[in-house]
Amino acid sequence: MIKKNPHDLSRPETKAYFDDILDTIFKTPSLSWSRIAEKTMLATYKEASLKVPAYKDFLERSGFNFVTKEPFVSFQKLPIVSKKKYLKVYPWKDLCKRDIFTKESLVMTSTSGSTGEPFYFPRTQAIDLQSSVYHHLFMRTSGSLSKKKKTLVIDCFGMGVWIGGLITYQAFSYIGERGYPLTIITPGINKQEIFKALKNIGKEYDQIILCGYPPFIKDVVDDAHVYGISWKDYSLKIIFAAESFSETFRDYIAEKTGIKNIYCDMMNIYGSADLGTMAQETPLSILLRRIALKNPKLYLRLFGQSTRLPTFAQYIPTYTNFEAKKEKLFCTGNNALPLIRYEIGDNGNVMTYDEVREICAAEGVDIVKELEHAGIADTMTELPFVSVYERSDFSASFYGALIYPEFIKKALMSKVLEEMLTGKFTMVTKNDAHEDQYLEIIVEMKAGQKVSQKLRLQTFKSIYSSLVAQSAEFKKITESLGKKSYPKIIFLPYGDKDHFVPGAKQKWVKKNTV
Repeated sequence: MIKKNPHDLSRPETKAYFDDILDTIFKTPSLSWSRIAEKTMLATYKEASLKVPAYKDFLERSGFNFVTKEPFVSFQKLPIVSKKKYLKVYPWKDLCKRDIFTKESLVMTSTSGSTGEPFYFPRTQAIDLQSSVYHHLFMRTSGSLSKKKKTLVIDCFGMGVWIGGLITYQAFSYIGERGYPLTIITPGINKQEIFKALKNIGKEYDQIILCGYPPFIKDVVDDAHVYGISWKDYSLKIIFAAESFSETFRDYIAEKTGIKNIYCDMMNIYGSADLGTMAQETPLSILLRRIALKNPKLYLRLFGQSTRLPTFAQYIPTYTNFEAKKEKLFCTGNNALPLIRYEIGDNGNVMTYDEVREICAAEGVDIVKELEHAGIADTMTELPFVSVYERSDFSASFYGALIYPEFIKKALMSKVLEEMLTGKFTMVTKNDAHEDQYLEIIVEMKAGQKVSQKLRLQTFKSIYSSLVAQSAEFKKITESLGKKSYPKIIFLPYGDKDHFVPGAKQKWVKKNTV
């Protein structure tokens, strides 16, 4: 019997080979992943150029001539596709593979519409299977992959037309079909249902995997005591997605929930409606991120920007691949609607494991020894890395200085404020009666908290200090503007319907429409 390629996800019967996929991921060296990446990207291009009417026309109009003697060199010169120049130019059906709607069962997902009108992405079963590999990998490295333990998965992502809720459900469903006993409950963003499940059935399980949007999961963690729930009563793992967060945030969640293994028991997914799960944090990427925060030279060499902390994840080149040019990320992935060298709108960088290892070694950091010291050497893979920064258009401009949400997030996670504020906020640049520009920051108080002069002062000091420390441009502006540079801080009660709808994706930045 000829053994199938363990990375082939084109047919449902390949579910039986997922343990082989995990073994392959752990055994494959960095150089081989680079070769797999090239092969996968070229195969995606070839299929799209033959089967996708819009992409075929797009290439013809660009006048691009693909040179087969140097295929990957040619691939790297292919014209970039984007929502504006590609997805919104062609009829929707022409962007998809020819006859895909009659040949395969599909699931439709909508973008959030946060940058304009929503766009609809159909996905094949292969995308859900790929996501299940990432979730399977997390369960293995966190020690939660077991046929003997009773596991409850609480899917707290929204269950509407958005991708998070359903793809998480599907991923864990596939893991369950591989012989690992899982119970999945899908309360979505209904906190009361989450707490009811924890209170009534949570203790029947050996372990619980909580999945959701970081600010929402923080709400759940913070509010549990109100419902008589102690996190110390549960063996908890957490999967986040949809947004970056700081190591201060990770420490906060660990402290509140009693999670002991900071590297293995929590992870953040980098995904999109466009291509599903594209990359995820691993124990190694989390370890390196935390080491870099204490080593400025390493931080700068790994992440490039001294004041901003990206999501640092590893990805499986057999599925989705990344390129970076002038800090812009481009991804290539096969789906019902294939995307080749697609400008997804995120900023960041891409490095192989070997490149990361060499950078670390040059700064006196031995990756293998650090893993051994942390007790997580058996979790290491040589998958490539992608760094992802929040989008540059998701920032406020103040006298020309770009103010990113990370600057404020860090300030609100201080020990002084975390018991009074949820950490959610919205910032917007406005003009006063004299047409002088100012930065308005609207913050959310925790349930039951009231505004005091002390809270106002502490919040202002923390935010202002963070802005001065993290933005050289803002610091320079304060030297000339003085008090005019002070942000205006507005406090709103928990769950304010205009700014802080519980469970909804937080709008950290709003544009001034006045």
